[in-house]
Amino acid sequence: MPDDPYEGLAERYDLFYERLDAYPEAEVGFFRDVLAQVGCPPRVLDCACGTGRYLPLLHALGCDVVGLDISPAMLARARENLTALGLDIPLQEGDMAALPAAWAGAFDAVTCLSSSLLHIPDERGLARVLRSIGGVLRPGGLVVITQGTTDRQARERPRFLLARDDAAVTRLFAIDYHDPGATYQILDVWHGPGRSGLDVWSTTYPRLWLRDDFARLLSDAGYGDVAFYGAYDGSPYDTATSRRLICVARRPG
Repeated sequence: MPDDPYEGLAERYDLFYERLDAYPEAEVGFFRDVLAQVGCPPRVLDCACGTGRYLPLLHALGCDVVGLDISPAMLARARENLTALGLDIPLQEGDMAALPAAWAGAFDAVTCLSSSLLHIPDERGLARVLRSIGGVLRPGGLVVITQGTTDRQARERPRFLLARDDAAVTRLFAIDYHDPGATYQILDVWHGPGRSGLDVWSTTYPRLWLRDDFARLLSDAGYGDVAFYGAYDGSPYDTATSRRLICVARRPG
């Protein structure tokens, strides 16, 4: 891609996590239970895999997993992370809106995690991505979508969100809302003995896709058994209270 918007963040993206290979028990259990519904072992495509955060988890659950991202900088970081963990997981640069040309019907499940779909500007684009994902799912295969942006956040519009605060660094989101989207500034304040200063990175989500958007567009794209959860413990999604939006849908067949 000519311009990589994540080039300025890839090197420190993983500050979101204390460890790259550690996951909350509920999160592990959620993916284990969902993927148990498909092949054994399931073949999984992790779309917009970024720096590879979920690839070790999917691998540990016995999946034959492939990571895909449109950002060369994020994929380079993912390769470094996987090498450090001693893992050899295939990575592919590509656009999740154009998957069937390479992998038609090849996967039991596709994951699209951590708000990656918020970069899509309009309904036509999101519908295209959902159809593209459906095109690489085998009949009965599942798509799993997660994001931290919820109906509650869209209603309450918090200006600041604290993402990390420890002895080395404080990471803060400063959010400017502009209907129907928002601009997120990631502010990393370094205050440890080895580094000090401020790093800033910004991205704009043209539209905040929420529960009803996904329900309608997944249905229009031909998915069935659409379920929404508000946490990895499997609790139902509540538009008034949930702080995470998790969606699981099935390709009929």
